[in-house]
Amino acid sequence: MKVNSQLNYPMFALITTLFLACGGEKTNTSETQYSNEKVAEKKEIFSASQQVATFAGGCFWCVEAPFEDLDGVLSVVSGYAGGKEKNPTYGDVSSGKTSHRESVQITFDPEVISYTELVDIFWQTYDPTDVGGSFFDRGSQYESAIFYHNDLQKKVAEESKKRLDQSKRFSKPVATPIIKFTNFYPAEDYHQDYYKKSPQEYYAYRRGSGRDAFIKKHWPELTAKKYPAPSKGELKKELDELQYEVTMEGATEYAFNNAYNGNKEEGIYVCVVTGAPLFSSKDKYESGSGWPSFTKPIDARIIDKPVDRSLGMLRVEVRSKLGNSHLGHVFYDGPAPTGLRYCMNSAAMKFIPKSEMQIAGYGDYLWVVD
Repeated sequence: MKVNSQLNYPMFALITTLFLACGGEKTNTSETQYSNEKVAEKKEIFSASQQVATFAGGCFWCVEAPFEDLDGVLSVVSGYAGGKEKNPTYGDVSSGKTSHRESVQITFDPEVISYTELVDIFWQTYDPTDVGGSFFDRGSQYESAIFYHNDLQKKVAEESKKRLDQSKRFSKPVATPIIKFTNFYPAEDYHQDYYKKSPQEYYAYRRGSGRDAFIKKHWPELTAKKYPAPSKGELKKELDELQYEVTMEGATEYAFNNAYNGNKEEGIYVCVVTGAPLFSSKDKYESGSGWPSFTKPIDARIIDKPVDRSLGMLRVEVRSKLGNSHLGHVFYDGPAPTGLRYCMNSAAMKFIPKSEMQIAGYGDYLWVVD
């Protein structure tokens, strides 16, 4: 291919990255194995509990990044999983000489984030209908998979896959297999945190491969641009006194004497500050606490869960990421399959009935209510 001498750097980076990316061999780079030192780089650890999830979704750079900044995720490591060969190298796997798939392994605290939430996010990181590879990376080494580590993970993955298929979100059936976990080998150090080490090449690869376009086409936007947060001054005028005290000052409303504790209507609960979707009625249950309780959020990427040491207690706070507002707390005493109880303040949310979701602009979320 002849390259124009006037080609600017971004285009050159795109071409170079698409050549090297996950389908090519990187040269003159250290092959040292990556360790779990990434754990030490993460946010404050809440509990001593740890579980592991393993996913394959094509290029492991692009599957690793979406999980990195989630509260409760202790480490995300790119590597190779599911094959018979021991200690494979990137050259071995990327050439198709092994039976391994490019994968990521996530170590997480189940008292802060559930396996169910991780699976929900995983579906949104790649094309789950693609057979024989991932975008322009072809071959079994780039095929997707959920590698389950126990029976509960298997059940969660199977039910989640079935629900996604029934949603008809894609024109083709979900093809990602659910496979029993056997092994995982960390990839070489230069592959870890690639989106941080080489951001220009990483984002050029995402765009050039078609991954970003696919995600944008099939999943609703959850950004500050779409759900902007008003200033505190504006909120002081727009919210009632209790709503402001709860969201901006961290107050707690009275148990049993609030708008949504006893609400059994179908619909979604959105952030009262930004309107961003937070919880589905399908995941709401009667906890007996006196506050509306849920087993999981619609998308864990738009909530923050910092450790809360106030009032002489050790808890996990739940905040709206886009609204920078207090919602409630999450506790590890909920029902299966997540084991979590998202105990929310009604005053921090607004309920949108299912019958009004389409006209209110939440039609993309009808499938999480059904």
